[in-house]
Amino acid sequence: MPSHITDSIFLKDLYGTDEMRAVFDDRALLQKWLDVEVALAQAEAELGIVPQAAADEITERGRAEWIDATWMKREIDHTLHPIVPLIRAFKSICSPAAGEWIHYGATTQDIMDSAVVLQLRDATAIFEKRIFQIDAVLVEIARAHRDTIMPGRTHGQHALPITFGYKVAIWIEELRRHAARLHDCKPRVLVGQFGGAAGTLAGVGAHGLEIRARMMPRLGLAEAAVTWHVAHDGFVEFASVAAMLAGTCGKIAHEIILLQKSEVMEVEEPWNEGKIGSSTMPHKRNPMLCEAIVALARLSFNHARAAFDGLIQEHERDWTVNHMEWAYLPELCVMTDGALAQTLRVLRGLRVYPERMRRNVDALGGLMLSEAVMFALGERIGRVSAHDVVYDAAMRAVESGYAFADLLAEDERVSAHLSRAEIDALLEPTRYTGQCGVFVDYVISNPSS
Repeated sequence: MPSHITDSIFLKDLYGTDEMRAVFDDRALLQKWLDVEVALAQAEAELGIVPQAAADEITERGRAEWIDATWMKREIDHTLHPIVPLIRAFKSICSPAAGEWIHYGATTQDIMDSAVVLQLRDATAIFEKRIFQIDAVLVEIARAHRDTIMPGRTHGQHALPITFGYKVAIWIEELRRHAARLHDCKPRVLVGQFGGAAGTLAGVGAHGLEIRARMMPRLGLAEAAVTWHVAHDGFVEFASVAAMLAGTCGKIAHEIILLQKSEVMEVEEPWNEGKIGSSTMPHKRNPMLCEAIVALARLSFNHARAAFDGLIQEHERDWTVNHMEWAYLPELCVMTDGALAQTLRVLRGLRVYPERMRRNVDALGGLMLSEAVMFALGERIGRVSAHDVVYDAAMRAVESGYAFADLLAEDERVSAHLSRAEIDALLEPTRYTGQCGVFVDYVISNPSS
């Protein structure tokens, strides 16, 4: 049975999706190795290095279903090498004349690095699809709740009134910045590898650059200016962006957890009949999905940290880094996709409670509008003096429980300049949401912003 959480029969769907797991499963990896070998043979055949008939046969046989994976596993255990067994297995299903031309001029890292990049290309496409789906759902939520008033909170305390649409607009823009980062990094990440033993292309001489130039378009990858066997900054950049994507999912999920607290209950993750919050407290409706998303985000951060170790490599080959990449990159992609997929699930079924939001806005009896009163009074007596006056009334209201409006109206320093009607108007929260609606309108009207 599987022993890793991302493949667990019981829990895997909380940690990833079958779609992303398929990108990194053994069959897909084997096919990517073969794809690189095939592209190499085809490029060399065009230049007359490999006989065309051999390249055609290599192409025809370069399918994972032709390879005995069980035999390869035994050979990898014996040789402690992943690609030599591949070459032997590949050769065994080709004619002797064709099989001898497999892997001509390449080194193992050329095949494996290029295969990893092909996997990252597929992973990136899935990420981009998820981002697009989440963006669309968030836009609808922001539009629906453009003017839904709720408490804005700083340092965990009520600050000023905002709208829920404004909060969501901030999430949208952050997600879009990650989408731009993901798009911008592709020319630096989706780059093929072909350099030969020490990266110099000495084994294929003057043909090396031309082989590479014909090989990479077949794979849909860009060419590097110079062999990058020991320059894996592209993977570091990719890992950083993936972790940032997961992190924003974690941020959204964490905010929902906070807003779903029993005493707050302004939003709630999807609930369905039969969803269990606790094995011992039947009343619980815990934010289980959001908690999983936060966990995935934090795990993704750890994988991104591992990526930075890949910046330090020895000489012209250092496989300690590659061994790490084979482990952390699949896990990072699966977990980031898991965070994105679960976030989409949460947002599609998100419950929003505007009445509770308004009740919480009013919970402090107008104290949330102290700034509005201060600025209005400040126009008459100066902002600094007004701050002190309003502060006195606010602290008395907090300590005594008396109504803030009453205490303001009773203070001659206030009543000499503001009538009770003016005070009441200043304490109406719907009049003090600033540019929340404008921000929402801009974000939903400018998808490329």
